[in-house]
Amino acid sequence: MTSTSMDRQLTEAQKSFMNLLATSALPVMAAPMFLVSGPDLVIACARAGIIGAYPAANARNIEALEEWMAHTSQEVQNIGPHAAWALNMIVHSSYDRFAAEIALVEKYQPKVVSTALGSPKRVLETVHGYGGVVMADITTPTLARKAADAGADVLVLVTNGAGGHTGHYHPFALLAEVRRFWKGPIGLAGAITTGTDVRAAQLLGADFVLAGTRFIATNESLAAPAYRELLITSKIEDLVQTKAVSGVLANWLKPTLDQAGFTAEQLKEEKKIDFSGDIASAPKAWKSVWSAGHGVGGIDRISQVEDVVQELRAGYAAALIKEQTDLAQLLPLYAAKNHPQ
Repeated sequence: MTSTSMDRQLTEAQKSFMNLLATSALPVMAAPMFLVSGPDLVIACARAGIIGAYPAANARNIEALEEWMAHTSQEVQNIGPHAAWALNMIVHSSYDRFAAEIALVEKYQPKVVSTALGSPKRVLETVHGYGGVVMADITTPTLARKAADAGADVLVLVTNGAGGHTGHYHPFALLAEVRRFWKGPIGLAGAITTGTDVRAAQLLGADFVLAGTRFIATNESLAAPAYRELLITSKIEDLVQTKAVSGVLANWLKPTLDQAGFTAEQLKEEKKIDFSGDIASAPKAWKSVWSAGHGVGGIDRISQVEDVVQELRAGYAAALIKEQTDLAQLLPLYAAKNHPQ
């Protein structure tokens, strides 16, 4: 929790979300990743003490999604009263499974519902109706204002460097600009790989972070073994940012773009956004290319989710200890400089 969060006037839903963070092992949420996040990953996150999320679109059809949600809901409930999970929904107008998915949301009532590629207004009545929290992904200050005006409880700032669908802006600048008009909870997404990254985001003014790429290389993810192995050998310079694959700006691993036959000229094109049909099973362009964020160079092995969370906790604790040590050394010098005898 940031130092400013205590003096805000928060809504009941926002207070509920902040309480979830306070009872988590870390102010970290495992980001919902297309074709990567599923029930096993989300349940493992809950057992490790953090919130996990998967996109509803990852289930091949509505029947499969209901099986996922029923299983996830029961398993997370069995973990304990402080465990929670999140469902991510595409709210773009081209996505034709929305009505069926929101009906399942009302039935299984995930504590958090996050929205992407459109206004969170479409889910508000249902989610708030059972006391849930609505989280909206945004990439610009304009979209942040629209999400806030629509009634979102939490904003997730998807910054330049995020894996999959990414943003244009530097996290420092985007967070500072949004904080000028938004007092509610903020999550920061983009190149979050270590516990130090988590603490740095808090110092910038975020309440929590979303880590994605770090959780792809886990045994519980849906990623193919070759995908996980490629992350270990990849670095930041192996990423290509383009709209040519899905129509939305995203970071992709260059070897998979090459294998799929994308040329340099094609990568400059802007594909029309189309999320119609069961996109997890339909023959879409992104099925054969894999994404990652700018923090990919920090991944050196395939791990269990529990091990990733423990490593993040250790790094976070080390960052706090270093912060205390640095303050003890710097504050007397600062005081002497500004208040000479």
